[in-house]
Amino acid sequence: MPSSPSRPPQSICLLRLSALGDVSHMIPVVRTLQAELPDCKITWIIGKLEADLVKNINNIELIIFDKSRGSKAYIDLYKTLQGRKFDVLLHMQVALRASIASLAIRAKRRIGFDRARARDLQWLFSNESIAQVTGQHVIDGFFEFLKVIGIQQRHLEWNLPIDSAATEYADKILDGKRTLIINPSASAEARNWSVEGYAAIADYAIEKYKLQVILTGGPAASERELGKKVEQAAKHPIKNIIGQTSIQQMLAVLKQALLLVAPDTGPAHMATAVDTPVIGLYATMNPQRTGPYLSQENIISVYEQALLDEYRKTVDQLAWGARVHSTTAMSQISVAAVKTKLDTVLSK
Repeated sequence: MPSSPSRPPQSICLLRLSALGDVSHMIPVVRTLQAELPDCKITWIIGKLEADLVKNINNIELIIFDKSRGSKAYIDLYKTLQGRKFDVLLHMQVALRASIASLAIRAKRRIGFDRARARDLQWLFSNESIAQVTGQHVIDGFFEFLKVIGIQQRHLEWNLPIDSAATEYADKILDGKRTLIINPSASAEARNWSVEGYAAIADYAIEKYKLQVILTGGPAASERELGKKVEQAAKHPIKNIIGQTSIQQMLAVLKQALLLVAPDTGPAHMATAVDTPVIGLYATMNPQRTGPYLSQENIISVYEQALLDEYRKTVDQLAWGARVHSTTAMSQISVAAVKTKLDTVLSK
């Protein structure tokens, strides 16, 4: 890996298209770049949905790659970047889609993941790589990119501005009440906890702590269906806004809440970005790699047991971040464990 040149870069292109959780992880990297290289022009190639999350960050250029346009998205990117050259490209996504997009980016230094993490042939699209380090959280892996360009410091800050209209929406939805948010659905069904579990926690929060409970989530039919089932299973009324919020409105709602309960899903990291604690429910992914970064002590994980059940091996015997594919692993998380964790977090 080449040593960093003495002259700091004057232009940096970040390539991270998706998803909401990973884009949330990127924000402290952006904040560190802004603090350590105040004169550097930062450009971020990002997905259309994800751009709405970070659109209010000052002094950064966002170029949207709209994957819904298919091959036209690549043509759009080539046209937008025509005639431009960057000092550094930080290629921070291992999807082949992102690597093909990187061909539109002219840069002297093209920094990608180390060979162990550079899946989908990402190593072919870079001329430098980050250090190979095992056992890292996704955020820590992103910070490895900054070390290659000579930045050792970390500014673990999000400071994510939110639209005023979105804040007004959250004011209306929460109505000044102490609120627990439950975001029951993840992008993969295997990561979801049970309807009965979520309903029991909602009732517990209402009965013991007199909290308002609000269900949040995306517009997918599966998320709406799960939310309706939780709402119907609960003994007490729950406000259900699943599929009704924009990204900015979701941020504002999460920011005003006391706490979020969620499986391994993007809103858990969005909550972290607005400094709201998260009780994360994990079974299929290693929470030390993908869990809410500032709420590790609040995570309820049966991941290690699920690995043993599926592979008959421990975490140390498998590749870092090995996935559990069982659709029943999340059922090992007990309602009692989540209630206890809720007690602990609220007592603080």
